Amino acid sequence: MSLEVWQNRGMVDRSQTLIVQMPSGRAVLGDSQLLRGYCLLIAEPTFFSLNDLPLEGQMVFLRDMALLGRAVQDVTGCARVNYSVYGNTDPFLHAHVFARYTSEDAAKAKMPVWFSYTPAERDAAPFTLEDHDALRLELNARLLELLSLEGDKRFS
Repeated sequence: MSLEVWQNRGMVDRSQTLIVQMPSGRAVLGDSQLLRGYCLLIAEPTFFSLNDLPLEGQMVFLRDMALLGRAVQDVTGCARVNYSVYGNTDPFLHAHVFARYTSEDAAKAKMPVWFSYTPAERDAAPFTLEDHDALRLELNARLLELLSLEGDKRFS
């Protein structure tokens, strides 16, 4: 599936999920918010995989992914953040950033999200503007703050 097909497959209005444009791509809230704060970083321009970027581009993408995770943890108060980059189903470079919570079932918390929760469980908590716009705005503010700190080399 191409990025264009993914953007238009009708699950949600992608413009509503945009958190912020980062140096390496767009940070967006995920279609499912079963784990509040689930986000993606979608590389722009489009690349097939991380290995298709020059080394400097790889470092910028991975830094942006880490900053997105830090913002998710700061805003949601989650216990940890899981990161994954696959591209097997949707063959364009994007990273999944999952908030993980101590309130999760212990058996599910030990496994990657894709194996812990069924599609029906994930689909039962869809992104909606009404329910998640405040989260999106909080993530936007925190990411802009982190990006400015990183640019000033004061990020720690």
